[in-house]
Amino acid sequence: MIQCYSIDALSASGDKAWRLQLDDSWRVAVYGEALQENDARITDNGKAEFWVGRRLKKDNKLGLTPQKKAGKFDFFMRGVFSHIVIHHLQQVSLPERTQMEACIASLVPGSPWLLYLDTAAHFQAVDSATTAIIGNLEIAVRGEIASSPDYVGITAVENQARMEVTYRQFLAGWLEHLNTSKMNLFIPDVEKLKEEVEYIEAIGSWRPETM
Repeated sequence: MIQCYSIDALSASGDKAWRLQLDDSWRVAVYGEALQENDARITDNGKAEFWVGRRLKKDNKLGLTPQKKAGKFDFFMRGVFSHIVIHHLQQVSLPERTQMEACIASLVPGSPWLLYLDTAAHFQAVDSATTAIIGNLEIAVRGEIASSPDYVGITAVENQARMEVTYRQFLAGWLEHLNTSKMNLFIPDVEKLKEEVEYIEAIGSWRPETM
């Protein structure tokens, strides 16, 4: 899949946004908007991770300059922070239920597993005790952390009613990811779900950005 990241900065109130340019300057933008010609495009996750949750200082001459990464409580303070925005530049895949079930069945109960969709619409899982979740650029859509055999392992997959709901939750999350370009999105509550066919049709109708 062809994709890249842009770097958007957002004010504390969320009413102002800027986007990093190829020459390291910043232009006024609408948060999460489509790419424009001179926007910086990052394809390396390591380089993109530099900007995840980074505090930015406003300077009359230099514009926005990067400072330290956000601390645990920084998002409760006033300030400008940088955010990663993903841009899919070719048609995306539909997440597959069979692949989701295979992933869940492969997990051993007892560890705090996080089931998620990566940016290629593939189901993956990580042990949240040993792998960072916040700011992880592999995670497009994430579920709840679970360790019980009711939710992970072969027994969990035998509950087809639960698998049906879980799949719809991830379809809804994937559609939101495509429409908003946001990363690390939570799946929605069950009460907010639509029918599976509605998500499948909407994902099929979605079109990527043009370069």
